[in-house]
Amino acid sequence: MSLVGVFKRNGASGFGYNSTAEEVTEGLSLRGRTILITGCNSGLGAETMRVLCARGARVIGAARTLEKAAAACGGAPGEVLPLACELSEPASVRAAIAGIRKIGGPLDAVIANAGIMALPKLVQKHGYELQFLTNHLGHHLFVTGLLDRLAESGRIVMLTSGAHRMAPPEGIRFDNLSGEKDYSPWGAYGQSKLANLLFARHLAKRLPLRGQTANAVHPGIIHTALSRHFSPVTRAVFSALSPLFLKNVAQGAATQCYVAVHPAAASQSGAYFEDCNVAESSKAGQDADLAAALWEKTEAILAGLR
Repeated sequence: MSLVGVFKRNGASGFGYNSTAEEVTEGLSLRGRTILITGCNSGLGAETMRVLCARGARVIGAARTLEKAAAACGGAPGEVLPLACELSEPASVRAAIAGIRKIGGPLDAVIANAGIMALPKLVQKHGYELQFLTNHLGHHLFVTGLLDRLAESGRIVMLTSGAHRMAPPEGIRFDNLSGEKDYSPWGAYGQSKLANLLFARHLAKRLPLRGQTANAVHPGIIHTALSRHFSPVTRAVFSALSPLFLKNVAQGAATQCYVAVHPAAASQSGAYFEDCNVAESSKAGQDADLAAALWEKTEAILAGLR
């Protein structure tokens, strides 16, 4: 247990900082349920897939390439279907949507787990800053393209981050989605994670069926492959401090598993979760007007991306 975890108590849900994905799903049978996970090939995605498969779910595991997805799915303890989905390529996302339609059947949960973090230098693709494109635009296209496949009580789980508080003061810089003005690795990452949060908030209002839910989750600070873009010195410090101050992967996967499948989370929608409990986000993360504006802007962008 990390030093931080020593002082953390469980919340109203009965779970908290130290809870693991196995603990929050203990005793649950997920047989007959189909769950889609992006970023299944490493870190939180791999652990989430492993645990949900162990509880009986059929999992569709998406990764950037079919080879990566197949390698990850091959080690899962249950029925797993690999899927290629490169979130920074709209054509790949649309192909993945078509692939899921061919698989057939409803989706009981979609866990938008994949992402990239804190690119040290500005990288653009299709004219947009790569973190905004991958983390937000790609997931928006993917999730909205699958809403008609969502089960009557289906759940959308968006992986955001406490780093959404590091977004620019205006929240979303609509005049700088290319990232060309004053690029900041953490500012750009924070903006993309705020976008994930705002997407979940607004989607909760747009879901067609009453039993469907959309929520955003902060997994905690975990040493995963997301840190691959850190400088060598930062990576070394991050690795050294991980056992003392950071969650492990089993703890990090707990909140998204809880929100995706636990019965107690079934009635919660449009919320921000941290440590398996509803938490308070930044003011920007609660801005309904900003969320609506982002949705409208995103739809316009995606209409022009092929």
